[in-house]
Amino acid sequence: MAGTTIIIPEVVLNSSTGQRRMPIIGFGTAPEVASKVSTKDAVLEAIKQGYRAFDAASAYGVEPSVGEAIAEALQLGLVASRDELFVTTKLWVIDNHPQLVVPALKESLRRLQLEYIDLFLIHWPIATKPGKVTYPIDQSEVVPFDMEGVWGSMEECQRLGLTKAIGVSNFSIKKLQKLLSFATIPPAVNQVEVNLAWQQEKLREFCKEKGITITGFSPLRKGASWGSNIVMENDVLKELAGTHGKTIAQICLRWIYEQGVAFVVKSYDKERMKQNLEIFDWSLTEEDYKTISKIHQERLIKGPTRPLLNDLWDDEQ
Repeated sequence: MAGTTIIIPEVVLNSSTGQRRMPIIGFGTAPEVASKVSTKDAVLEAIKQGYRAFDAASAYGVEPSVGEAIAEALQLGLVASRDELFVTTKLWVIDNHPQLVVPALKESLRRLQLEYIDLFLIHWPIATKPGKVTYPIDQSEVVPFDMEGVWGSMEECQRLGLTKAIGVSNFSIKKLQKLLSFATIPPAVNQVEVNLAWQQEKLREFCKEKGITITGFSPLRKGASWGSNIVMENDVLKELAGTHGKTIAQICLRWIYEQGVAFVVKSYDKERMKQNLEIFDWSLTEEDYKTISKIHQERLIKGPTRPLLNDLWDDEQ
C-alpha cells in the first residue's frame, strides 16, 4: 500500500461510539487561496503520505472535494477501507438551531459521499439567522443561541449513527461548564486555537480534567491576512530550530504534541506535508521550554463576526 512508514499516535475519544481513536495529527482542508493545488489533490497526496484524519466544515465549501478524494483513495487502494480514515466536519452558525442540526449533518454526509463521519463539531458557540454562509458574519445576523437544544440535537446525531463522536469548537471554559451541566453525552473534543503565541494553559488543564480532548487549530499561527507572524518570524525560534536541525514549524508542532494536544495542520505543499509528520523521533529540552515560555501571548482568531462580539471568550485568557 502506498504511503509513509510514519506511525501517527492516536487518542481515544471519551464519549465516542465504540471508543473511536483519533490520530493526533489532522489535515486541514480549508481552501488555500494562493495554492494552485486543489483540495481534492491535496487530500489525496496527504493520504499517500500517511495522514488519516481530515478536518472539514460545511462553511469551508470543501466537503464535496474531500468526499471525492476519499472515494478515489479507496478506489486506488491507498486505504483498505473507510474505517481507516477519521473525518471531522462542523456545523455552521446558520444551522445552530435545534431543528436544523440533523438535516445539516445529513447534507454534509451527502456532500462527503459518506454514511457517517467520525466527529461532528459545533463550529462556534453562536447562532445566526438561517440562510447563506457569509464570512465574516455581520453582527446584526446573530440571534440567541439555544445551546441546550442544539446539543440535544448533536446527541441525536450520534445516537442515529450519523457520527461516531460529537464535540465543539471555540468554546471557553465558562461555555464548556454550561454545556457539561446538561449534556447526556459530554463533548469528546474542543477544537480551539493553540500555538506557541496562544498556549491556552488554563483551558487545556480544564479539558484534561474533564476528559475532553483538545485539538489545536492554527498551530503555526499562519495566515497572510493576519499581518506579521510572531511565531514563524521569531528570531529566537529560528535559532532554536537551527540548534535542533529542524524547521520552526516542526518546533511548533513538537511543542503542541508534547502538551498532549491533538492538532490540525494545513499545507498543500508536498514537502511541508512531509515535514509536518516528522516530529516524533526527537524532543524539546528544558531550555527550549524556557525560551518558548517567554513568547508574547495573544489570541490570533478573535471571532467570526464584524464587529467582534464582546462576550465570545468570556474574558478568559
